[in-house]
Amino acid sequence: MRKSLVFLIMVSLLLTLVFASGVSAQDKHKVGILAPAVTHGWVAAVAYHAEARAEELSDQIEYRIQTSSNAAEMTSQLDDLQTWGADAVVAFPQWTGMEVPIRMAIQDGIEVVNFDIEIDVDGVYRVAGDNYDMGVQGAHYISDKIGKEGTVVILEVPTAGSVSELRKEGFLDTLDEIGADYELHTYATQFTREAGLNDMSDILIRHDHIDAVYSMDDETSIGVVKAIEEAGREDIKVVTGGGGMQEYFEMMPKYDDIWLQSALYSPAMVKDAVDVAVKLLNGEEVPQETIIPTTIVDRTNYKEFLDPNSPY
Repeated sequence: MRKSLVFLIMVSLLLTLVFASGVSAQDKHKVGILAPAVTHGWVAAVAYHAEARAEELSDQIEYRIQTSSNAAEMTSQLDDLQTWGADAVVAFPQWTGMEVPIRMAIQDGIEVVNFDIEIDVDGVYRVAGDNYDMGVQGAHYISDKIGKEGTVVILEVPTAGSVSELRKEGFLDTLDEIGADYELHTYATQFTREAGLNDMSDILIRHDHIDAVYSMDDETSIGVVKAIEEAGREDIKVVTGGGGMQEYFEMMPKYDDIWLQSALYSPAMVKDAVDVAVKLLNGEEVPQETIIPTTIVDRTNYKEFLDPNSPY
């Protein structure tokens, strides 16, 4: 009798704990996170913030995060997440070729939230900064500093797909709208400081006078500034950037003769993508696209954006 009573008490306590916890392991949604392998500090920060937010939501979700080096590897990992039973996937597909596997995942009932990259697939939700507006703001910034005439170098990154295309489009469209009559020179580079240094060094040899550089990325811009310093050039008055890199922010007040600018595009925005996925799984209505406005950072306000805990 006593053993039976003890058993009933234990069962009662167990049931109380289960109901008190609100969510059992079986009730948790499964969320997969797909990010590129770390080739850039900003990308590393995306994976960091995505996992941090998933961990904060661990009372509601189970999650797995995987990184890949190309579209084929990410496709394989997407298959693995489907086998695991993912209800939603937050994807940062930096390469072309992800359209078909993402479309198939959606057809199989998985909610897909793309971070940053825009792809042509019906049913995809997307969270991103305003790449087009970054170009708009870059054009206004340069024209404010050098006027509407001069020589401007555009550093585009074709391998970045829609990110580079939209930033360039916003820049060029705005130059037309404001009537800027620049001599434009466009060169391909990468979102790395090494590429910025090497490519800008070559560009400086080709052009004996440049008024401004429209760079789309803070890492690239760090390399650009180093190339300008090494060449001893004093003609360049503006170098733009993008992303939100602490090291670049800290460089801004050190230059009196050149304006360093960054169109803030924080990797922490990926937390919003994870939140969108969870809201969808909870049956909440969310917009198909969530675009986060652009903020401009330069030596006049950089202190407001310094974050000692940032991994980027």
